[in-house]
Amino acid sequence: MSDHILENNEVQVIGKAITETAFSHKVYGEGFYSFDIEIPRLSESSDVVPVTVSERLLTQVGDISGKIFKVVGQFRSYNQYEEGKNRLILTLFALEIEEVDEKELSKNANALHLKGFVCKNPVYRTTPFGREITDILLAVNRSYHKSDYIPCITWGRNARYANSLKTGDAIEIWGRIQSRAYQKKLESGEVIQKVAYEVSVSKMEISDENNKPEFEEDDTI
Repeated sequence: MSDHILENNEVQVIGKAITETAFSHKVYGEGFYSFDIEIPRLSESSDVVPVTVSERLLTQVGDISGKIFKVVGQFRSYNQYEEGKNRLILTLFALEIEEVDEKELSKNANALHLKGFVCKNPVYRTTPFGREITDILLAVNRSYHKSDYIPCITWGRNARYANSLKTGDAIEIWGRIQSRAYQKKLESGEVIQKVAYEVSVSKMEISDENNKPEFEEDDTI
């Protein structure tokens, strides 16, 4: 695999496939499928992350449900039209996938590195318990003049630092993909369960990246 492909956006996770594959879409004649992978945290909880994988890679692993996989790829975004508006969909796009032993789950199972540009002014807030949080939307350049838009969440000292950033600032971050369940109330009054995906940032710094942000929407993965 070319290092250039992963220069701005690299993810490696190890987890258990908890769903079967389902057809997602086709690009230039190549079919892509999706499934969910459960990745343990250091605590007793876990993150459930959607994975998109090409049919070419799937032929190498066969049936997947219940198996443990190491997936190397990129955290990507695309727009999906829902309920009269565009919704940002996030997925782990697999560039490599291999079955591994269950003992691998005890290692660093969820690691991410991104280099990109702040594309909205950060939003600083505090929780009812006084914990400081700053939300960042990061635009990460991809090949063919495309960009992925990745929501990131920072905590504590990182949150105070992130609050000073401005749109267009180039930053580099390290962290993990996080899934978060929440409830959404519909206009009918019905309450449904939803899942949001974001990057939980453990380290960040100003990047020496000289390329200008492109901020171009991408409808494909």
